[in-house]
Amino acid sequence: MSKPSSRSTLYRLIEAGQLAHRALLLPLAERGLEPGDDAILFELGRSGATQADLAATLGLPLDNLEARLARLIDRGLVGPQAVGPELAPGIALTDRGIRIRNGLSDHWTQLEEALLGELKPKHRKKLATTLKRFVDLLKL
Repeated sequence: MSKPSSRSTLYRLIEAGQLAHRALLLPLAERGLEPGDDAILFELGRSGATQADLAATLGLPLDNLEARLARLIDRGLVGPQAVGPELAPGIALTDRGIRIRNGLSDHWTQLEEALLGELKPKHRKKLATTLKRFVDLLKL
C-alpha cells in the first residue's frame, strides 16, 4: 500500500473541503452568525414553518433550535408568522433575514462556480454522482 501523498486526489479533496468549509463560514462570522444559522435561514427562505417542523427538518432538538431562533429574532432576521392553511404559530424570515439569506446564497453559488466553472454540464453531473457514491460508501 502506498503512503498518502499530497498529490493524491483524496488529499486534494480533503484540502478543498476544509478550505471550502472555511470560506462558507466567513460570511457568517462577518454577519455575527454562527455555523448552522445559515441552514435555518435557507430552510425558512422556502416558506415559514412551525418550530417543531423546522426542528424536524433540520434534525435539531427543539430546545437547541429555540435558543438559535431567539438569537436570530434578537438580530431581526426572523420573526413570528402564522403558517400553513390552519395558520399555526410559526416563524419566517424578515426582510433583513431575506437579504442576508440571499447574500449567503450568492456566496455559495460563487464557490460552487469556482469549483465547477470549467466543467461541462455532463462532467458536473458525473462529479456530483461520483461524490455522492463516495459519501454513501463512507457512511456504511
